[in-house]
Amino acid sequence: MHRTRVRPALIAGALVLLALFVAACGSSDDETTDTTATNAAAKSKPMSPQEKAAVAQYRGYLEENTAELVAKTKPFVAAVVAGNVAEAKSLYPAARVPYERIEPVAGSFGDLDPRIDAREDGVPADEWGGFHRIEKALWVENTTRGMAPVAKQLQADVEELNEKVKTVELDPVEIAVGANELLAEVSGSKITGEEERYSHIDLVDFEANVEGSLAAFEAVKPLLDASDPDLSSEIEADFKMVFNSLEPYRTEDGFVSYTELTKADTRKLSIKIDTLAEKLSQVPAEIDNSNNNG
Repeated sequence: MHRTRVRPALIAGALVLLALFVAACGSSDDETTDTTATNAAAKSKPMSPQEKAAVAQYRGYLEENTAELVAKTKPFVAAVVAGNVAEAKSLYPAARVPYERIEPVAGSFGDLDPRIDAREDGVPADEWGGFHRIEKALWVENTTRGMAPVAKQLQADVEELNEKVKTVELDPVEIAVGANELLAEVSGSKITGEEERYSHIDLVDFEANVEGSLAAFEAVKPLLDASDPDLSSEIEADFKMVFNSLEPYRTEDGFVSYTELTKADTRKLSIKIDTLAEKLSQVPAEIDNSNNNG
């Protein structure tokens, strides 16, 4: 049931997201100094055992998925280098899944995310590589010609990501923010069909983003349970609702092509995501306030 206090909490959640975004980007030397000092002060407070457990759980999830990414990308790259279009197409979705589960963390490492995952209109033409450059070659050009160097660079980039996540700094609020960012990925590029514009496997990415969001939420859920168990239960139920909404489109080997969905279908999916996202957006502020008052 939707509670009347949702709106103030939602605003608080948005403020936490905004603060973290400003801290990451900065707009002047003075602002950068101020936000750096604020972040340093916040991080100087020792984490509780519960917070450490949340970080350890999510770090394990990150490392598991980057290891899977390396393993699933390797045969895909081999097929591309060998010039086997059909095999490369069949292996492409499996390689995408672990990346989409951890995308916000991958995006924190400078240009590593664009090198791996940029879409055609997201970078200069002479810099475009990664998954989606190969995707276009396979589905639009029906060839792997010229893609061997791109594929080899992709393998090197996912291996670099695999090493970097082992030392990335995490805290519970950032993990909760990451859960929100994954739902924003769904709303921003999966619902629109922009992400997999050539292969149309957008529902594969959709599910992977939600899986990653759920894993981040589950890591911080014990902290939320302590401060707002009702909200925690509602979010859990909404995650189940989103996963259930994908079932009509599931096939034996994945999902139907995104081109088969009608506007009514995508609207239904969008509503389910928005319902979940509204409640999930409260979690960073809830955890932050609980930590400061603890």
